Amino acid sequence: MKPIEEVFEAIVDPEKMSNYFLESSSGRLEDGVTVAWKFPEFEDIFPVTGKFIRAYDYISFDWSGGEEGMVVEIFLEAFHQNFTVVRVKESFMPKDDDGIKQAIGQTEGWANFLASLKASLEYGINLRKGAFDFMKPE
Repeated sequence: MKPIEEVFEAIVDPEKMSNYFLESSSGRLEDGVTVAWKFPEFEDIFPVTGKFIRAYDYISFDWSGGEEGMVVEIFLEAFHQNFTVVRVKESFMPKDDDGIKQAIGQTEGWANFLASLKASLEYGINLRKGAFDFMKPE
């Protein structure tokens, strides 16, 4: 239960994203700007390029690293005064067994993103903190 402006900023502002999704980002998500995202569970740094961002209702970015487009679209819709509906769509998954596995994995990841976003904004809780420690080498 948060207004659309607050939800939008939580998705494009790297300082806010680090409270629930990323370990770090090199900058704010903006049109045509490539930033580097670091997730706590992976050693790699992921380049993410803002495609089209329209304040308070639409965010799109490519995180394919220059390969075949993996464009993510996030749609925000105000619902009543302090509610925001968030929908995520990710395009291009191959139509084969590997693509199906990828689609399932990405769906799980976006479900985690949405749950983490909600927990952070509404309760100040970072659901991802420590959640992926089992993936790090000892």
